[in-house]
Amino acid sequence: MTTFEIINPAIQRGQIRHVLFDFDGTLSLIRQGWQQVMIPQMVGWLMATPHHESETELYRLVTDYVTRLTGKQTIYQMIQLTEEIAKRGGHPDDPLVYKYRYLDALWQRIRHRVELLKAGQIAPDDLMVPGARRVLEGLRRRGVRCYLASGTDEPYVLDEAAALGITSYFVGVYGARDDYRSFSKKILIDRIIEENKLSGPQFLTFGDGFVEIEDTKSVQGIAVGVASNEATRAGIDEWKRQRLIQAGADIIIPDFSDGDALLAYLFAEGG
Repeated sequence: MTTFEIINPAIQRGQIRHVLFDFDGTLSLIRQGWQQVMIPQMVGWLMATPHHESETELYRLVTDYVTRLTGKQTIYQMIQLTEEIAKRGGHPDDPLVYKYRYLDALWQRIRHRVELLKAGQIAPDDLMVPGARRVLEGLRRRGVRCYLASGTDEPYVLDEAAALGITSYFVGVYGARDDYRSFSKKILIDRIIEENKLSGPQFLTFGDGFVEIEDTKSVQGIAVGVASNEATRAGIDEWKRQRLIQAGADIIIPDFSDGDALLAYLFAEGG
């Protein structure tokens, strides 16, 4: 009994040559709980505007747009925030100001994880989605070129990927920049497709966000939605699952614990 759920059985298997991974929630759990930092912080800023709704209504509003924009650079969530502040009669700061306030608050939540990881007091795999390293090894054995892309700022992605010991699996590691228009997952996906003259089924993405799944399906690639329960490191997050299916995911997995069977299926091995 496999743990992956086939949503689209019509995908063309056995042709994959290039694979893109999202980072947070797909491979890394270092930033688990970031939503519990961002959403209350944003609600607080909106509650300070002259014409705001109830706190309950604002939580609903913020949760919706934060989730919708997950996978894009963090700055896009902050741009949306400034628009919402202005709508309610406030005078927002530049989106970058809010981004760095959020990053400071998030660092207070996760710094101990990073410090213990770098000190060797936490095993890297304990801060990763279960089975992730084994899947990376499996793709390496198959000669596949892998890329890592995140909406998190690039210096953090590079640092955290190195701390987890996974940098060597990727031919490129990419993250958000202050000049946010210069990079996006879509820009990277389009470049991989064009430079390598790929057809859709030769490109695969693993991601837990709406954005990378949608961007992959826009080039007819294969999209595996990782509906990881980040808090428990076990089972499926049903809300994530529904969002990933809505975005167009071909396959849904809770994690990579059944990775060998999943790769065998994707690469059409053994019939």
